[in-house]
Amino acid sequence: MAASLSTALDVHFTIPKTDTKRPIFFTSPIRHNPTKKRLAISCNSSTSETSSSTKPPQNISESPSPKNPSLSDQLKPLSATTLSTKDHQAQLLSRPKSTWVNPTRPKRSVLSLQRQKKSLYSYNPQIRELKLFAKKLSGSGEDEFESVLETIPYPPTRENALLILNSLRPWQKTRLFFNWIKTQNVFPMETIFYNVTMKSLRYGLQFDIIEELANEMVSNEIQLDNITYSTIITCAKKCSRFDKAVEWFERMYKTGLMPDEVTYSAILDVYAKLGKVEEVLSLYERGVASGWKPDPITFSVLAKMFGEAGDYDGIRYVLQEMKSLDVQPNLVVYNTLLEAMGKAGKPGLARSLFEEMVDSGLTPNEKTLTALAKIYGKARWAKDAMDLWERMKSNNWPMDFILYNTLLNMCADLGLVEEAEMLFKDMKISEKCRPDSWTFTAMLNIYGSGGNADKSMDLFEEMSKLGIGLNIMGCTCLVQCLGKARRIDDLVRVFNVAIDGGVKLDDRFCGCLLSVASLCDESEDFTKVLACLKQANPKLVAFVKLIEGEETSFETLKEEFRAVVRDAAVETRRPFCNCLIDICRKRDLHGRAHELLYLGTLYGLYPDLHHKTVKEWSLDVRSLSVGAALTALEEWMGTLTKFVQRDEELPELFSAHTGSGTHKFSQGLANSFDSHVKKLAAPFRQSEERAGHFVATREDLVTWVQSRIPSSVIA
Repeated sequence: MAASLSTALDVHFTIPKTDTKRPIFFTSPIRHNPTKKRLAISCNSSTSETSSSTKPPQNISESPSPKNPSLSDQLKPLSATTLSTKDHQAQLLSRPKSTWVNPTRPKRSVLSLQRQKKSLYSYNPQIRELKLFAKKLSGSGEDEFESVLETIPYPPTRENALLILNSLRPWQKTRLFFNWIKTQNVFPMETIFYNVTMKSLRYGLQFDIIEELANEMVSNEIQLDNITYSTIITCAKKCSRFDKAVEWFERMYKTGLMPDEVTYSAILDVYAKLGKVEEVLSLYERGVASGWKPDPITFSVLAKMFGEAGDYDGIRYVLQEMKSLDVQPNLVVYNTLLEAMGKAGKPGLARSLFEEMVDSGLTPNEKTLTALAKIYGKARWAKDAMDLWERMKSNNWPMDFILYNTLLNMCADLGLVEEAEMLFKDMKISEKCRPDSWTFTAMLNIYGSGGNADKSMDLFEEMSKLGIGLNIMGCTCLVQCLGKARRIDDLVRVFNVAIDGGVKLDDRFCGCLLSVASLCDESEDFTKVLACLKQANPKLVAFVKLIEGEETSFETLKEEFRAVVRDAAVETRRPFCNCLIDICRKRDLHGRAHELLYLGTLYGLYPDLHHKTVKEWSLDVRSLSVGAALTALEEWMGTLTKFVQRDEELPELFSAHTGSGTHKFSQGLANSFDSHVKKLAAPFRQSEERAGHFVATREDLVTWVQSRIPSSVIA
């Protein structure tokens, strides 16, 4: 039998007139006269399953008027937010993550998660006339500026001045008008006027003036807001004033302002360009922890930073972060990642990334294809490179000069002559990408590497007819090809055309002429080449004459050699020494060749020539020319002979590393080295296990040395 109990209570309360501390949940106005209110509360309990939790109470008095809500109505929103439901209680029972918070200081965000909105000015009915005046002011000269200002249609109020200032385009006119406003003293200058002026100056890359205005704001106690700092930092970045960008970013933090997304991405790029990887990662992680979701530009900055360092783990980190934050990379990010993969030496991953990009629906542009072509050329992936070329034609992907020239250079690296000729032919019939100087240079490089002097000269004649001048790279390739073919007269002609065309000859070109001189068999040809070289580097020709003189002492040779090396570019010093040694051997000046090798070693031109371990002594001649390598071998064998004579301790194995040419046109040192070893009857033989290595055992070397020493010396 269900029992039901009901209890009613009458509650009387009085609100005095002087009571000012009313509870916050009273929203209705309180009468001044003290009144008594009657509240009936009903409490029902039942053993029935149909409890009061499923039915609303029936005996609670409700206010008949919405303007005078009852206490129950006023408590409803409070109870909905404070009384815990079962789900809420279960959530509270779970142990939260422990995060330490300093109770004395509030947690500070790393950046403002919203771009600060620009200040809006009210509608101006004279906007049309003022914009026409701003256009007239923009087109005036500096001498006319003041006279045009006198024709301003309306007084320079705050709104009018701001509208004109924001409509001016040349930064010079913006600055002049801003200075004119300050001299009028019509209204106080505000932050927004400085921000608009700085924005115009940023387009003109005038960082010094922007910084001057910022310091003026500080002196005049005008507040610098988020937009002000963002303009200063981004302008410093565009002007490559990275130190200033970091300085103003730190000043921004000290003032308590938080950078927005644009400023944050800009300062990340600045730190990345400065090579401060740890600072970049620290800022990035702090921003993400504060709730910031990086955009694709940020990941492009990170990928470029890791790519410049060749850090593959860093590139993987960028990919993982994009995946975890569900950021879909755009074409710019993919291009940056591809370039980073190339610098990190990961062609396979670059290919997979490219396929992923295509599968996502993005169409590669010229920069994408250029980056991939460079990667394939560097990795010597000829098949993948040509497959890419076929896909480019079938899909009608965009191409430009840089992409065509990159593909041609790739063909030169891989020795793909026929494919290069096909590309060159396509460029000739193309309306947008006609061959330029760099295109012909790439073809000259291809024919020059293959020793095809006839086709090289045909290209030279075609360039002359089209009026395309030789650049220094094309001139170097052509001279080297003609020198190997012993076509010295054509070489002199090309040299004179280059001089007449204003080509600036560099040390690489001088090294090429010096190399051709080392190949000349006839003294007449040798004299012609030196005559050309004298116009480019007379000091080098004087040194060649010096080494030919028998009366030249070693000390004189040493001083003059040091002067030649000091004046040469760093990357050409060792090639100069190699060619000079080759010239000495060609002229049967073997003593001079050994002296030059000694001087080259003395001045650090051959730092990795010798390697010694307990079990093996090796000679690495990969960076030497043929004549220099043979001279180094003779010098090494002479030293080993002395060791054997003195009965010193020797390792078990001796090796000489000549390298193995993998290029189609590369001959390497192996053949010349092998013939010279046989000429010396030395016990070195080509290793079957290590390509490009000549090895000899200790027993064989000792036997060879003893066979060459007279028996009286051995006794």
